Amino acid sequence: MAKTKIEADHGLNVRMFITGLAMVALYAIIVSVMLSLGVSMVLVIVIAAALIFSQYYFSDKIAMFAMHAHEVTPQQEPKLHEIVDRLCLLADMAKPRVGVSEMDMPNAFATGRNPNHAVICATRGLMSRLNDEELEAVLAHELSHVAHRDVAVMTIASGVGMLAGLVSRIAMFGAMFGGGGRGRGGQNIVILEMITMLVSIVIYVIAFLLTMALSRYRELAADRSGAILIGKPSVLASALVHVTGDMGKIPRTDLRKTEGMNAFFFAPALAGGTAANLFSSHPTLEKRLDALNKLEKELNG
Repeated sequence: MAKTKIEADHGLNVRMFITGLAMVALYAIIVSVMLSLGVSMVLVIVIAAALIFSQYYFSDKIAMFAMHAHEVTPQQEPKLHEIVDRLCLLADMAKPRVGVSEMDMPNAFATGRNPNHAVICATRGLMSRLNDEELEAVLAHELSHVAHRDVAVMTIASGVGMLAGLVSRIAMFGAMFGGGGRGRGGQNIVILEMITMLVSIVIYVIAFLLTMALSRYRELAADRSGAILIGKPSVLASALVHVTGDMGKIPRTDLRKTEGMNAFFFAPALAGGTAANLFSSHPTLEKRLDALNKLEKELNG
């Protein structure tokens, strides 16, 4: 946790630690599976290291590219910088870079491997739809993600699923094209590759569920910390309602283009029904509003 006035969340820290341990274990299993497929140790290390390195060091650039976003100066976006400056002064933390996405979808996100290499980005759609108070509340939420350092954990955790998906494809193509030999040896190879594919799929599902569970909790933690920072939970609740409502007016085809970034958004671009809550990257709107309502009562005595 960065040294800042934004309050630490013990529950979030515990969950990030547990998720990290689980991801290490899953990485170890994937490496073992790749070795069982006959992949050399050197290649396994290179693939795993390259994936972790690229995600960790280039996560901000990847996210900005995916969202058609660019960094802006105080001269280009004075209001946005003024809000971030004020929030950083309140939080007593270093100012992250500020970016703008040219998308009409109303949303915001934070990315970067640590507070010193972070970017807070708002979309044109968000800036045009919210008033200054609501925009400040949303950016306070995103600044909380930077202070909590949960963005880096989420980024690295998602890499396990990507690696598991790669292994399952290697096993699938190996079973389809490499197991044509006759005899018992050929059958054993096919069975091994099918088992490998199944294990990889299971690892992918476990990694996905762990990442989504952490994502839902970190959103509640950022809601609380952001609302406390500005002292106005009701304003953050109002922003949530407006963003969620306006999201329904954006063409679904446009929302699907950003589906890969869903876990990093202030509000989900695509939200599932009640049955899909287990696989959702965000808590339900009702749960977030209820938590903010309770916080409002706490702050008002």
